[in-house]
Amino acid sequence: MPSKLKGLLTGLALSASLFAQPALSADRELLNTSYDIARELFAAYNVHFSKYWEDKTGETLEVSQSHAGSSKQAQAIIQGLKADVATFNQVTDIDILHARGGLIPENWAERLPNNSSPYYSTMAFLVRKGNPKNIQNWDDLIKEDVALVMPNPKTSGNGRYTYLAALGYAQDRFGDDQTKIDSFLQDFLSHVKVFDSGGRGATTTFIEREIGDVLLTFESEVLNLADRYENGEYEVVTPKVSFLAEFPVTWIDEYVKQNKTEDLAKAYLEHLYSEDAQRLLAGFNYRVHNETVKQETSDRFPEVKLLPIDAIAGSWENATKEHFASGGKLDQLQRRR
Repeated sequence: MPSKLKGLLTGLALSASLFAQPALSADRELLNTSYDIARELFAAYNVHFSKYWEDKTGETLEVSQSHAGSSKQAQAIIQGLKADVATFNQVTDIDILHARGGLIPENWAERLPNNSSPYYSTMAFLVRKGNPKNIQNWDDLIKEDVALVMPNPKTSGNGRYTYLAALGYAQDRFGDDQTKIDSFLQDFLSHVKVFDSGGRGATTTFIEREIGDVLLTFESEVLNLADRYENGEYEVVTPKVSFLAEFPVTWIDEYVKQNKTEDLAKAYLEHLYSEDAQRLLAGFNYRVHNETVKQETSDRFPEVKLLPIDAIAGSWENATKEHFASGGKLDQLQRRR
């Protein structure tokens, strides 16, 4: 018999695929390329936006979805996938659309509010019922008998965020003592039992395969999982210090011109900032910028010291070069295990 998670994910994937089927009667079409755990979010948003667009313009709309690791999606766009919009989980994966593909302008992040990030999250922990290992903070993850599951920083923006969140915690705790920072990160990485290729794979490993004591992933993902299971089967732990995980979006200038969808693509992304859409995003357990919605959901999202990339690594370019490139800090720390 399939487990509850497999049935749940199969059902959600089916629902998302139904939204993505071409509609012969639609007046307009749009392709959204996104990261792998955003399927359900954008399946819901597409219905919401399509109704908004039809009410506003009288045009029917069909939004198709493409989901994978955001780095893979960026490569697909550069190689010719004529996406109208990209809704990713890492700034660098949009940056390369300019740097390698020349498909968008260098200042793409200035075209929409909040650095073109309509919503954001942070990293959190999912633990099993009763929190048997008493996980409360990052330092509890390096207890002798704790096994972790997380996405691989080499293949996943989610994994890079998790690594940087752990680094930010170590910097916050140990200050300029690089030896202690490196020691903590080395210990932390040694407790990872499975590095999955992406966020959804890590979730499946933790719940479906029942591997590990703690799943490390986006706060939105762990809150969604905790909501789906009854009887407190899983519990959420949000550490007091973590990483500011922004979710950047852009329309793909070169392709919207070819597809004649520039007006539609811009409206699709701009509407993410509307109060109704922000409320929908919060319903999927993402943190949002709209003050009204923030007040409505304040009991859902605890106060956290969120560290931006500049505070932890100087910039995304520097983080990539220093930590995630071949032979970088991540490789060095794992070789010491």
